[in-house]
Amino acid sequence: MKLTIEPLLFELSKPGRSGVELPACDVPVLSISDLLPSEGLRSTLPLPELSEPEVIRHYTHLSQLNYSTDSGFYPLGSCTMKYNPKLNEEVARLPGFARVHPDLPDTAAQGTLEVLYSMQEILAEIGGMDTVSLQPAAGAHGELLGLMLIKAYHDDHGQGQRCLVLVPEAAHGTNPASAARCGYTTVTIKSDGRGRVDMAHLRTLLTENQENVAGLMLTNPNTLGLFEDDIAEICAMIHTAGGLVYCDGANMNALVGRARPGDMGFDVMHFNLHKTFSSPHGGGGPGSGPVGIKSILEPYLPVPQVVKTDGGYRRDYDRPKSIGRIHGYYGSFLCILRAYAYILYYGRERLANIAENAVLNANYIRVQLQNSFDVAYNELCMHECVFTAKRQQRERGVRALDIAKRLMDFGFHPPTIYFPLLVPEALMIEPTETESMETLDSFISAMRQIASEIETDPAIVLSAPHETVVHKLDEATAARKPVLRWREQHK
Repeated sequence: MKLTIEPLLFELSKPGRSGVELPACDVPVLSISDLLPSEGLRSTLPLPELSEPEVIRHYTHLSQLNYSTDSGFYPLGSCTMKYNPKLNEEVARLPGFARVHPDLPDTAAQGTLEVLYSMQEILAEIGGMDTVSLQPAAGAHGELLGLMLIKAYHDDHGQGQRCLVLVPEAAHGTNPASAARCGYTTVTIKSDGRGRVDMAHLRTLLTENQENVAGLMLTNPNTLGLFEDDIAEICAMIHTAGGLVYCDGANMNALVGRARPGDMGFDVMHFNLHKTFSSPHGGGGPGSGPVGIKSILEPYLPVPQVVKTDGGYRRDYDRPKSIGRIHGYYGSFLCILRAYAYILYYGRERLANIAENAVLNANYIRVQLQNSFDVAYNELCMHECVFTAKRQQRERGVRALDIAKRLMDFGFHPPTIYFPLLVPEALMIEPTETESMETLDSFISAMRQIASEIETDPAIVLSAPHETVVHKLDEATAARKPVLRWREQHK
């Protein structure tokens, strides 16, 4: 399959054209200098002159160049880029939700507060936690809150000397950053030959630093798409050492409805509503990273927390040990609302279908492509599978980046590449549960063709992409002399 894309023209302006017709002014006319300071004024303002159809067609054409889950398969490993049901968008646009002001008194916002309270209860049940804060606006924001709660707990118990956070080498990059932001020093735990936490190395680290370990940050399933099957023992070891255990919930799409981090021994975790529960994801749009906690951390939750009383729902600020606010209001409400509608649609009975189909799809791709690309850890995976192009790079000079670029010629978004870092020339593929067998087969066929091209005519792959608006870049020049804005080219 090839993409047909016409050249995009930018310089469309012609003198005298207009796409608007303003009504005559019916108020006293003031000089612009009476309204604005003179130093902020310009004598000329060379705006484009275009008709309305030209403007509409230009921006429509631009929108057609975007790639999204609405336009095609988006197998971005570790990001769970799944389809966002439009029913949830309709719910988020209901005037009673979309137009409610966050400063309304509790008595005038009972519907909104009921949604927030219900979502706290639902997420706590799904995660096996005691309660939830909905304030964090993204996954990394949730990590930050989780670490702040751990720090507040240790300080409150006279354990302020605990300054180390253990982080596996396959962790998300935001994990050590969040810990450092809270003043902690991170210590890396090695991976074993199975791609899991090296238990011997963990024991050594705990023996050497037992009095100083504040906690462990762990993603389960990990970034190799593998379940940490020693998780109960890992949590017990950290607790014995006096630390707490944080679950990075970015990969919860593999567990939702089937397993609960709280039951595994985790004390605190974040959810990505824009991953697991299908709110919009990325592109600078809304995100949401609620944090679930066990009861030992509840005194330190940020304020306000929505509570239910005999008189209805209210925002509770009476929490003397709270770490304070971490969001201007109460989280990304419309993002939370979309996820709430999504969860209610599936219900308790069908929520597990999400994880089951996500895992099935990932393993289907793993098995279908294992003869074309080497699997980093060739065993039953969870929500994503990780291949390595190390052999192709060594034998044909084709890198993971080249494969990703060539895949764009077939109309697919590339998978995540070069992550996790411990897999050389990594290709990390996460299909999610929302893709059909036909889509997966089409993707697999494209990857197999690329593998064949690497063996027979690698130049095709090395020079890709060929069918996109922007072709192969000079990477060195693009990195050293980037063009970051469009400028009109005068002839």
